[in-house]
Amino acid sequence: MIVTLTPNPSIDRTIGLGGPLDRGGVMRSVSAADQAGGKGVNVAQVVRAAGQLAVAVLPGDHDDPLMTRLRELGLTHRAVPTGVAARVNLTLAEPDGVTTKINAPGSPLSPKQLERLVREVAREAVGARWAVLSGSLPPGVDAGWYADVVEAVHGDGLQIAVDTSGTSLRKTLDRAAERIDLIKPNSDELGELLDVPASLFEGDPQTAYETARPLLDRGVGEILLTLGGQGALLMSLEGLWSAPAPTITARSTVGAGDSALAGYLVGALDGAGPADRLALAIAYGSAAASLPGSTMPTPADLPPLPQVVRL
Repeated sequence: MIVTLTPNPSIDRTIGLGGPLDRGGVMRSVSAADQAGGKGVNVAQVVRAAGQLAVAVLPGDHDDPLMTRLRELGLTHRAVPTGVAARVNLTLAEPDGVTTKINAPGSPLSPKQLERLVREVAREAVGARWAVLSGSLPPGVDAGWYADVVEAVHGDGLQIAVDTSGTSLRKTLDRAAERIDLIKPNSDELGELLDVPASLFEGDPQTAYETARPLLDRGVGEILLTLGGQGALLMSLEGLWSAPAPTITARSTVGAGDSALAGYLVGALDGAGPADRLALAIAYGSAAASLPGSTMPTPADLPPLPQVVRL
């Protein structure tokens, strides 16, 4: 089983446009949909659809529209009441697959609510294989809070994945790098973390590996570096694996990174080696990009697995 933590979940509202976005103009939508969102929620959906057990921990009230959608999905979840409605994130989807995201900041959480989130994750993590800490933090939460969660849940047999960015990722690694088994940045996020241009990770895989190696030396177990249409890299002290992305018709990139992380976890839960975990990550991420809005992929949506090369 996996347990995911999403401290700043959302309703993802996707508006389909009939043509390219016209800034300052008046446009008509051709579709509109509200879906349960948040990075950990997305990961849990994909893992559950692949036949594995998953539980999502998040803040929210029982009658919140987000919780209603989670119940409709049949997704097992543990919610900490807040008295405030979940934020709504807006995605504008153009016909060629270009998406523009407008994310709301979310609502602050009290110290007691944060403490209860940690307790819920720690309770659900007992006996689990993976704990996944995903997404942005609500306003006012200390940027290193994920490190507090790592300290609370870390134990024998539990592996920890962190998928956040910016100051949150930096402070979490400063305090808990040696206890984190996996991070999943894209090239922009990894470039910001290491204070180097993102382009260093988008060309030669060996250059990417040498640039990211200090994180592995600090104790991070593996780095799943997603590169969009270029595929992905999996890096560890044991080596470097690379694979291209399949050719797809992109409809929405929302949730593609979350799906890639979920694909990796599906492979890990099945005991797959690094090459197969990377192949599944790319397949699931590509499948998500081929689906509309925030629709999460199932095994039936997967393209053929890419060929992975160990470098």
